[in-house]
Order: sequence, then structure tokens, then C-alpha cells
Amino acid sequence: MANIRSAKKRIRQAEKRQRRNRTARTRLRKVVKKYLEAESTDKGKFLPATYAEIDRAWRKGVIHRNAAARYKSRLSKKAATRKS
Repeated sequence: MANIRSAKKRIRQAEKRQRRNRTARTRLRKVVKKYLEAESTDKGKFLPATYAEIDRAWRKGVIHRNAAARYKSRLSKKAATRKS
């Protein structure tokens, strides 16, 4: 356990960030999973919401910019194969 006051504060801040990031990451994964499990007729509704959630996670710093791009690329590939 830390003895220095600033170290204790850093521990508190890190825990707060971990909770915030965990919530955002879980929310992101749920939205992506919801999109993938949706019926093919409903996928058109879920895609913009899924993209928005990915962008939100990126802006909050939960995922890296390239990871967000990768998520969106894979989803768009799946959407394209479903349409054909």
C-alpha cells in the first residue's frame, strides 16, 4: 500500500478510470454483439448506432483509433456480405 499522499491519490484516480473504462468497453461489446446477433432485416437499424458507440469509445480513450477503425471495417464487411 502506498504511503505517500500523491501515490494514494493516483491509486484512487486509476480505480475511477478503470471503472469508467470497463463500463464503456462493456457497452461497446454489447452493442457490437447486438448488431451481430440481429436479424438481417434489422441490421440496417443497428449499424449507425453501432458505429456511434465505437466512435464514442474511441473519443473517450477506451480503445485506440486504429482499433475503432478495425471494428468498423469488420462490421461493414459483414454488412456487405449479408446484402449480397
